[in-house]
Amino acid sequence: MDKTRSEKNKVLLRRFYYEVIGDGNISLIDEFFAPNFVDHSFAPGKDAGLDDVKRAFIAFRKAFPDTRVTVEDMLAEGDKVVARFTWRGTHRGEFMGLAPTGKKVAMNVIDIIRISKGKVVERWGAEDNLSLMQQLGVVSPTGE
Repeated sequence: MDKTRSEKNKVLLRRFYYEVIGDGNISLIDEFFAPNFVDHSFAPGKDAGLDDVKRAFIAFRKAFPDTRVTVEDMLAEGDKVVARFTWRGTHRGEFMGLAPTGKKVAMNVIDIIRISKGKVVERWGAEDNLSLMQQLGVVSPTGE
């Protein structure tokens, strides 16, 4: 196993989380992602390319402009990095058709990221969307 490559991949992904997601520097996406990037977890039954992901990040940032990220765990082996992180933000813009609520929310995310030649090329992820919708008041905590 190449520890140097694994460590470099972890540094790259950590920078992405903090600089793009946390700081909102959407213009840096091309620095981190390969042009042929595929997100296998974008929507049920649909893979997404780089342009789809850029649009999603822009929309997300408008909805939660004060987003902050905390990386909880990060493991790497070979060309893959697994990360568990929490993002927090305040719902200040439209999100999935929902008018701003002003509510502070937090969501846990687990990513499996494949990196090739210093660029993110694939993602498989799991977000706690149910908890997010409960915090926004869209879904009741009891499921009713």
